Amino acid sequence: MKASSDAFVRRLLLAVACTTVLCLLVIAAFIFKEGLPFLLKVGPGNFLFSSDWRPDSGHYGILPMLVSSLYVTFGALLVGAPLGIAGAIFLSEFGPPALARVAKPAIELLAGIPSVVFGFIGVMVLAPIIRGAAGGPGLSILAASLVLGVMILPTIMSISIDALAAVPQSYREGALALGATKWQAVRMVVVKAAGSGLLAGTILGMGRAVGETMAVIMVAGNAVRMPRSVLDSGRTLTANIALEMGYATGMHRQALFATGIVLFVFIMILNGLASSALKRRAGKR
Repeated sequence: MKASSDAFVRRLLLAVACTTVLCLLVIAAFIFKEGLPFLLKVGPGNFLFSSDWRPDSGHYGILPMLVSSLYVTFGALLVGAPLGIAGAIFLSEFGPPALARVAKPAIELLAGIPSVVFGFIGVMVLAPIIRGAAGGPGLSILAASLVLGVMILPTIMSISIDALAAVPQSYREGALALGATKWQAVRMVVVKAAGSGLLAGTILGMGRAVGETMAVIMVAGNAVRMPRSVLDSGRTLTANIALEMGYATGMHRQALFATGIVLFVFIMILNGLASSALKRRAGKR
């Protein structure tokens, strides 16, 4: 009876795993089916490295939107990764346990807030502050980076807390027994031992920032031009797809699917780099 039950659970889990992989393959096949003919016709170089996006005139260059996406993503990481990891270290290693028990569910609840709420706060509060303090239109790369930095905080912090909690207590006790201070034990032993989990949380936060659409549409300004500074308005790849897919037809529609291919490949490259980094760290251990 137990053997048959184990076999049933094994088959069920295998079916779930295969279904997940199948869904990914179907999505990838659909995107490539719609966008690959356009890439082959126009040429990847002209599509990626041209700055002229005028679909009504037959010009399909996504370089300004690609650069804006990179600016917004890495700007969000500059805000979210240090704050998320530092907050996780404080709650896990230095804060009182009662605070951690209250703060961690609150942080996870923050991840459930709709992105439109963050975008609304960015438009009504953050953009006027940036416009008054630094100039520019306010709705800018900087505003989008700050909003996304806050949005990815729950992902990075929650995973980082779990990674730090998974480090055996003997590591801390051994470092303290050798004469290290509390901070030295955390910095030189605990953080290094939890490095794989911290990196995984950062990569997942980056994936959230790359794929975010609604908040970016509201606070980035959506100007289709090459941003010269973080105070300029810009339009990301995801925002361009969301704004134009509703009325796009023909080559224009295929160009938006080709943009989806670029995003798909970009995220796959990020995941591949993260996986290789995790494998290297595991090999060194």
